Amino acid sequence: MEDYINLKKDEGEVNLMSPLTWAYIGDCVYELYIRTKLVNETQMKPHALHMESIKYVKAKAQAEILERIYENLNEEEKDIVRRGRNAENHHLPKNANVQEYMYSTAYEGLIGYLYLTKQTKRLQEILKISVD
Repeated sequence: MEDYINLKKDEGEVNLMSPLTWAYIGDCVYELYIRTKLVNETQMKPHALHMESIKYVKAKAQAEILERIYENLNEEEKDIVRRGRNAENHHLPKNANVQEYMYSTAYEGLIGYLYLTKQTKRLQEILKISVD
């Protein structure tokens, strides 16, 4: 299993990736975090788990999280957020306005960047303050 989740790129290569690639991974990492948290902390059945997880992973919720935690970020993290927010994305949001979608992409980009650069401790800190 470790071979499937062990990134074989160094930090320099990660820095050259598109912020949308960071967001692609960040979306997965964040959703897995939320799903695991719900399974650990509730006794909900799968459908209820899904409905509850949507409250956390939708674009509007992620944009609100980013706004709430922004001042807790260091300058490098704020730069990652800026790059994610400004990434040219041709996808039109279905259930959010354009600004919410830009900020949720920025949040996912931050999560993905921390994951890809193996900043596990900081990633855990960000996830914890995001949801708790």
